[in-house]
Amino acid sequence: MKSNLPPIYFYLPQSKWPDPMPQSFEYLRPKDGVSSWILQTYLRLLQLGFPCQLISEIPHEGILIGHRESFNYELKPEPKLFLVCVKGDQNCLPYAQLHIVQNKWEVNASPIKIQSISEERYLLPGKRYYMPHWPQPGLIPRHQERGDTFENVVYFGITYNLAPPLRQSSWQQTVENLGLRWCPETNGDRWHDYSNVDVIVAVRSFDRRNSYPWKPATKLYQAWHAEVPAILGPESAFQAERKSELDYLEVTSVAELVDALKRLKNDLGLRQAMVENGQERAKETESEVLTKYWRDFITDICVPAYEQWCQTSVWDRKRFFISRYVSKKLINIQQKLLS
Repeated sequence: MKSNLPPIYFYLPQSKWPDPMPQSFEYLRPKDGVSSWILQTYLRLLQLGFPCQLISEIPHEGILIGHRESFNYELKPEPKLFLVCVKGDQNCLPYAQLHIVQNKWEVNASPIKIQSISEERYLLPGKRYYMPHWPQPGLIPRHQERGDTFENVVYFGITYNLAPPLRQSSWQQTVENLGLRWCPETNGDRWHDYSNVDVIVAVRSFDRRNSYPWKPATKLYQAWHAEVPAILGPESAFQAERKSELDYLEVTSVAELVDALKRLKNDLGLRQAMVENGQERAKETESEVLTKYWRDFITDICVPAYEQWCQTSVWDRKRFFISRYVSKKLINIQQKLLS
């Protein structure tokens, strides 16, 4: 690890501080993106012995890592402050020097508006780095005692993030006609418990045009770690991770979803192969791996960029702010023209 590191801060507004503050990530149950990204990363790095601090006020200097939802939209870094913004599901922070994105597509995408059928987001010029989302702390894998049982079809998430056809009572009846049980789990306090899950379904939209390029592949990671097969919609984050059909089954219609459930129900070999494949793929996003990824990201990427920023002249900093301001205005005009 590089010696003489600059101050490294994780910014969490006071309103987001849990009471009591957990001393370890093992006791953390994040209920929003801010806590999941910022507090969890801080606690994991702290356990690794990495020198960092959790703060509730914006400092005047150092490397400041925070979530987009926590930053004032017009926040500008001072001459010795380097802003690392975890973009999450939101738009970019205009004046952040660096963004962390949770979807691989966003790393090399042009600074344009990215739009789905129901939502839109935009990117700004500047450096963007992909970081895999953390696995759910305290995740409980499927009970081994369930053996070859295939009965419980589970959705983990908020109801409005589920494709409309799957919110209808007719869908529940369709699943029951297959001899299965539809078990949507919308209580965030239980999203870590896969003990009685036989397969997960995560479909925001069946439309391929709706690829949600700002969303993470979290539900896929969870399935791998929980040792259950996954049936997922055609989202860019999932597709970027896919190496074979054993990673997950993709569906683009209710009919395809029904066929996928039938296939898994009738093919024990396929289910076992998907679980075994998931166990191997889960190694890529183990907490220890991602913690070291974060450490190296800060020391190898953020620190040199911070040092360069501190050496930047007053005029170069002004040009930076002006270029971001112009980009932001152009995107606003584009949004108005296309709305």
